[in-house]
Amino acid sequence: MMKIVTFIGFIVSLFLLTACETVPETGRSQLLLISSGEEMQLGFSEFEKMKKNTPISKDKDLTDMVNRVGRRVASVAKLPGARWEFVLFDQPKTANAFCLPGGKVGIYTGILPITQTEAGLATVLAHEVAHAVARHGAERMSEGMLVKLGGQVVSILASEKSAETQALINSSYGLGSTLGVMLPHSRKQELEADHIGVLYMARAGYPPEEAIAFWQRFSEHNGKKGNTRAAEFFSTHPVDSTRIRELQRLLPQAQREYRKATGSPIR
Repeated sequence: MMKIVTFIGFIVSLFLLTACETVPETGRSQLLLISSGEEMQLGFSEFEKMKKNTPISKDKDLTDMVNRVGRRVASVAKLPGARWEFVLFDQPKTANAFCLPGGKVGIYTGILPITQTEAGLATVLAHEVAHAVARHGAERMSEGMLVKLGGQVVSILASEKSAETQALINSSYGLGSTLGVMLPHSRKQELEADHIGVLYMARAGYPPEEAIAFWQRFSEHNGKKGNTRAAEFFSTHPVDSTRIRELQRLLPQAQREYRKATGSPIR
């Protein structure tokens, strides 16, 4: 048994030593056990399924706006091999957007009343583009692989215990890895995408202070829906107040990027 555990530990250590990358803009080290090509193929495949199974908006003006803003933001992002695609899905009750690896971005019509302006839309799309560039999808998959491997080690170590004890140990590991690793890291990725996104929108010529205005409107929207997301500890996303505070901290840097891109004075 100990030989098996030692071997697994060696493999994990090898992964940790050879699979580290650096996130653009923030410089954070990340663990990637999946190649960029594999990640992108998964994204391309899943997005095609999404387009077949979810209604796509037939509103030409809105679709053109989403593509115009998306392409403008993507032009300042560096993601080798990306096939940028921005699709507006006809889901008026869903105020959300998402990104799949390889540059596949979906936005639901329900978020447009909150974005209000092209700069507000740029906030959302730049955030999603940032997820793709930072390879957050591959990072989450890599993390899941390690958590699964850790679970197998825990099961091996607990195999000589009673069935009740094994169940308790396994459930404790599952809860601990979720609350202590997966959720906090998901929230960190969201804040990182906000960080990179506000720089991208500024470089694309959109005033970065509009990112703060968007999140203030989104917070009001959540409040009206009774969704305050107060229990950040149990959430995949940080609460809106945390995002607004971090964007305010980053605003001077983003404003400098905006001024470089446009030659405009800081408002």
